[in-house]
Amino acid sequence: MAEEQHESPIESVMEKIHDKIHHHHSSSSSDSDSDSEKKKKQQQQQPDSPSKMKAKIYRLFGRERPVHQVLGGGKAADVFLWKDKKVTAGVLGVATVFWVLFELIEYHLLTLVCHIMILSLAVLFLWSNAHTFINKSPPRIPEIHFPEEPFLKIAAALRLEINCGFAVLRDIASGKDLKKFLMIIAGLWVMSVVGSWCNFLTLFYIAFVLLHTVPFLYDKYEDKVDPFAEKAHIEMKKQYVVFDEKVLSKIPVAALKAKRV
Repeated sequence: MAEEQHESPIESVMEKIHDKIHHHHSSSSSDSDSDSEKKKKQQQQQPDSPSKMKAKIYRLFGRERPVHQVLGGGKAADVFLWKDKKVTAGVLGVATVFWVLFELIEYHLLTLVCHIMILSLAVLFLWSNAHTFINKSPPRIPEIHFPEEPFLKIAAALRLEINCGFAVLRDIASGKDLKKFLMIIAGLWVMSVVGSWCNFLTLFYIAFVLLHTVPFLYDKYEDKVDPFAEKAHIEMKKQYVVFDEKVLSKIPVAALKAKRV
C-alpha cells in the first residue's frame, strides 16, 4: 500500500506535465495554422505587383520590350527617339533641304552633284596653286578608302531580306493563306492610292519625317495610346470574324486544294 501511495503522486505529476506539453503543442499548431490562413487571405486581398500589372497591359503589336530596344537600341534608336535633339534636328533639317531643292525648286540630283563637284574641285585646285601667293599651307586632301567588310554585311543583310520577301510572296501566291493574301492586296492598293497623290520623293520624305516623329510621340504617350490600340484591335477582330463568316467561309478554298492534290 505504501508503494502505491508513493507511485500515485509521481504518476499524477507526470500526467500533468504531459497534458501541459500536449496543450502547448496543440495551441502552437493552431496558431501556426491561423497565421498561415491569415497570410493566404492577405495575399488574396493584396493587389498585384506593378510587374504583374505591366505584364497584363496590352502593348501595340504585342511588343514586350521598350521602344528603344525595339528600334535596335543603338545610335539610330537615339536619333529616332530624340535622345540627342541636335543630331535629330540636323538630320531632319538636311532631309528638308533636299526635299525643297528637288521637289519645290525642281533641282535635279545629277545637276546638284555635278555643281557640288565643280565647286569643290575648283576651290581645291585654286588653293593648291595659289597657296604660295597667299602665304597659306596647301590644303590637306584626305585619302578616302571605303572598307570592304561593311558593304559585304549590308549586301548580305539586304540579300536575306529580299529572299525572305520573295518567299513570303511565293507562299501567298500559292494560295495557302487567304488572310495574308487579302492583307497584302489591301496594303498594295493603299500604297497605289497614296502614290497617285504624290511622287516617290515626297512619299519618301513623308515616311522619313514620320519615322522620326511617330516613335518619339508613341514612346512619350504609350500609356495613353495602348488602350486605344487595344480597343481598335478587339474591334478589328470582331469585324474580321463577321467578314470571315459572310465572305471568306463561302470561298471554296478547300475544294481548290483538293483539286490540286
